[in-house]
Amino acid sequence: MDALLAPVKAFLQCETPDEWIAVACLPENLPILLIDHANCETKAAMTAHSLVRRYCLPKGKRHLLPKLDFYRELEALPEKAEVLGKRTMAEGDRSVFAELERNPLLFPMVRLIQEELHHFEQVLEIMNERGIAYEAVSASRYARGMMGAVRTHEPATIVDKLIIGAYIEARSCERFAKLAPHLDEALGRFYVSLLRSEARHYQDYLALAEQFAGADISERIRFFGELEAALICSPDEQFRFHSGCPVKTDSC
Repeated sequence: MDALLAPVKAFLQCETPDEWIAVACLPENLPILLIDHANCETKAAMTAHSLVRRYCLPKGKRHLLPKLDFYRELEALPEKAEVLGKRTMAEGDRSVFAELERNPLLFPMVRLIQEELHHFEQVLEIMNERGIAYEAVSASRYARGMMGAVRTHEPATIVDKLIIGAYIEARSCERFAKLAPHLDEALGRFYVSLLRSEARHYQDYLALAEQFAGADISERIRFFGELEAALICSPDEQFRFHSGCPVKTDSC
């Protein structure tokens, strides 16, 4: 596990505060932890789906991409035709396959969609076993705080979004690892099982950001790293899976 986590920890500019871990491990906070975790898995799949739609398909052909639920039924990484729901395309639509062939974003994002949807179902199963209802909860400030800094011209926009995706996945991986020893055996084992995919997701996002930029992005990575660390370490009145330092502790 140490070898898996080493690059994740090196990428992040801070560790999760112990104060957050202490609050996350309180039995009364388990429902909100799992509900927000489930929400995070859904949001991750939706984000990847949106990136495929926006950046992998020509503007006039984006309707060819099936809705998110389609990917729940796929057991393996799909071929290009399956990405488009195995739809029979008219002659004028066949150029879409050429667009898909050239785009490096496609298969990492489709694989991420499949895995995140699977993780979502796993979290729901754990909640059901523990009698925890899947209820609506408000989103944390975390992703919103980073997305507010995204530049508004291409390719800067896609580069920034991919870097943010890398930080979200890396932070999830780090928190799963830090939480696991403090949880009951079954939940701790589940969180450890997620580490490898989350670590790969962050690496996929980062590699794609470098590819789309076509230039050095270290300064932009550092910028979002500082912003992400500030959100993680600054006082936060709301407890969520990616929330900051709980305000009720003396150290905050």
